[in-house]
Amino acid sequence: MHGIVPGGGLSLDGERWVSCKPGFFLSVRVLSRLFRRRFLEALTQAHSVGQLQFFDEYASLDDPAAFADWLAPLKKCEWVVYAKRPFAGPEAVLAYLSRYTHRVAIANLRLIALDERGVTFRWKDYRAKGKTRHKTMTLTTDEFMRRFLLHVLPSGFHRIRHYGLIANTGRRDHLARVRELLHVAPAHVELNSTEADAPEKTAQPTFVCPDCGAAMIIIGILARKPHIRAPSQQRGSS
Repeated sequence: MHGIVPGGGLSLDGERWVSCKPGFFLSVRVLSRLFRRRFLEALTQAHSVGQLQFFDEYASLDDPAAFADWLAPLKKCEWVVYAKRPFAGPEAVLAYLSRYTHRVAIANLRLIALDERGVTFRWKDYRAKGKTRHKTMTLTTDEFMRRFLLHVLPSGFHRIRHYGLIANTGRRDHLARVRELLHVAPAHVELNSTEADAPEKTAQPTFVCPDCGAAMIIIGILARKPHIRAPSQQRGSS
């Protein structure tokens, strides 16, 4: 799950912007202890339902008391959690998140073939370097559909939820007030009378998608091939 949290908020009376303190969001010390607790709780839960198996010199950890004694030192030592600012700024974070929120699991350009073997597609191996990073994979049709459907949200879930300043109930008013307090130009600048009377220079799209209304991009034109005609037959005179 991903989330975007603003670095501040409106005061209760809506008359001023309250900025956060430096380093407000990710306190590494708090984050490390939270991660430690959640991780050890998940291990204990997995052990209690028999999801963990131990072999050789660790076979004694099957006993709940022995496993609890083994975890005890881990609750006292400091865990290291690595957190840093993005190198390219917040724009890079938004671009990264948009690839997950506004795209499907696999683009059509990555699909290569569908035949008796299954579905063949391109994928990127981030552990490899250079040209060997781009590879192909073939999965059976059932397995490909299973992996694709893992990206489909269950019924009742939403891909994007908005809270706080961008909640649907008061998003427009809240954002307008925040821009006013922070002296930021509005997202849509209204044209003055001169610009509004000027003729529209942007060409209208020739093809428009009937479902979403967006302009369709032409990536290629296939020339129509002439139909093959049979040779004409001459009728004999009677």
